Amino acid sequence: MEHLVITIGRQCGSGGHTIGKLLAQRLGLAFYDKKIVEMVAAKTKLSPDFIRTHGEYFHGGSIGHIIGYGTRFNGSDKTGSALTDQLHQAQSEIVLEVARQGPCVIVGRCADYVLAGRTPTLDVFIHSEMPYKVQRSVEEHGMDRDRAAAILTRRDKARAHHYRFYTEQRWGDARNYDLCLDSGALGVENCVAVIAGLYERFNRQTAAAMG
Repeated sequence: MEHLVITIGRQCGSGGHTIGKLLAQRLGLAFYDKKIVEMVAAKTKLSPDFIRTHGEYFHGGSIGHIIGYGTRFNGSDKTGSALTDQLHQAQSEIVLEVARQGPCVIVGRCADYVLAGRTPTLDVFIHSEMPYKVQRSVEEHGMDRDRAAAILTRRDKARAHHYRFYTEQRWGDARNYDLCLDSGALGVENCVAVIAGLYERFNRQTAAAMG
């Protein structure tokens, strides 16, 4: 039976990781977020710290001269490909690999774009208002309340630039997703329930179509 992959884009502090993890647990699916960092590190020999810093965040300019993040991709390769481009390529290959293995939940990594036209996806974007994101970040991650809004805004801008650079689409634009949910207004559990309901409906429709 044709399987569905759930991709989740999310604003920093909105609870997208938590929603994805709870969703995967509820549906009995494989969950890929931080695990992708480990898989990319094994594939490329790049430092996990470098992957976490640059795998979803665009910092501008060339960073090919950086030494010490890995043993394979120190600088540009013989084709002139920048280090961040090689990282994006490795991430994309892993996203495709795990999607082929079966239904799963993938958080971030431009997965919605990478998988478009290759496998059925339910593309979700999680967002919320700043006060909610600040409160979550303070309570769950120990972020300094006075600096939280500025940090979250900066990270989201870097995510947006990274997404735009590699997809030529606007990150968070509702037209690029099947479903956009305000986690602050709905709550994490309700977001999980809505997405799970759509996933289960897809499976019922697919089973019915197969007779």
